[in-house]
Amino acid sequence: MKAVVLAAGEGRRLTPLTNRRPKPMLPIAGKPLLEYVLEAIADAGLDEVVFVVGYARDRIQTHFGDGDDWDVDVEYVVQEKQLGTAHAVAQTEAVVDDAFVVLNGDRIIDPSAVTSVRDRLERDGGAVMTVTRASDPGAYGVVELDGDRVVGIEEKPREATSELINAGIYGFERTVFDAIRETPTDDTGERGIPDTLAAFVDDGDVRAVRYGGLWEDVSHLWDVTRVTGNVLDRDGSTNEGSVAASAHVAAPVHVGAGTSVDANATVKRGCSLGENVSIGANAVLSNAVVLADAVVEDGAVVRDAVVAENAHVGAGATVVGGESDVVVDGTLYEDVALGAVVGDNATVGGGTTVAAGTVLGDGATVEAGCTVSGRVPSDVEVRRG
Repeated sequence: MKAVVLAAGEGRRLTPLTNRRPKPMLPIAGKPLLEYVLEAIADAGLDEVVFVVGYARDRIQTHFGDGDDWDVDVEYVVQEKQLGTAHAVAQTEAVVDDAFVVLNGDRIIDPSAVTSVRDRLERDGGAVMTVTRASDPGAYGVVELDGDRVVGIEEKPREATSELINAGIYGFERTVFDAIRETPTDDTGERGIPDTLAAFVDDGDVRAVRYGGLWEDVSHLWDVTRVTGNVLDRDGSTNEGSVAASAHVAAPVHVGAGTSVDANATVKRGCSLGENVSIGANAVLSNAVVLADAVVEDGAVVRDAVVAENAHVGAGATVVGGESDVVVDGTLYEDVALGAVVGDNATVGGGTTVAAGTVLGDGATVEAGCTVSGRVPSDVEVRRG
């Protein structure tokens, strides 16, 4: 049985972090999101994997190659236009010969989620989907069950009638390709898997597998630090860098190869430092993710933040951290833990104060001594006065 992994999306809600990389390649504790998915598939005993790729697909194909490093065979199909998850599955028709499992490439799960779907599909056929409980079900697809039979799926309802949501792991027979062709497009021209499943639901042919294991979804900028902390709590620390004797690095953290943490710096639990990162003397990092080749200079304080690749936080700068209200695609999210995002190649000058909820675009520059807040577009320079 093959596993089909949907990894073609751009992840617009995660800009600027997805301006140069597809969402599944966002680093979480030193590894791309998609690598956790592949590891779960391999640990579940499936060794044939199809990646559906599209946006910035070279980043995925270069990293994973033919899958030998994970003891699986990886092949790729291209979704040239991102026209929904069902449309993505349809691209695999020529390479899938039998029943298959479908997973999203941006959710971290346990191998048991894969094995349970595979086993149920082999036993009963038809269509299988995982369901899990969520504290905010209205943000997802809410699922209604009669026993283990799915009787309703409603995407992001205003009032959720169930705590069970679609966990995004499916099992299908090849009949799904005919069902996809018969699925009407929505107002944006897309076809989604939940819409295709509606036909199976009407016929009583969708069985639910309940899942209560790890399920980490990265949908917004503030999820990057949260999920990183949760993964580190599960997997523990990794340290491949150089930490000064007087520095304090609490466990669990990730310190990548070639990274240095200088004298008297403090890196609190749940932080992740990518490869070739430089953390200056007396700097303080709390709930922070710093990607490869970035620099945090002496005495800087970075809280609840993502500092992207090759970004620079100057000496004595402060990312205030804490909760803030953030607007994404016209929707207001209140009291989210987002101190700041500093985009790829962006620079925060020395002594600058970065207010909670600030997002600096790629290549943006903030002059020393400024106070900055809100969204700063890419390549814009912010000066005092």
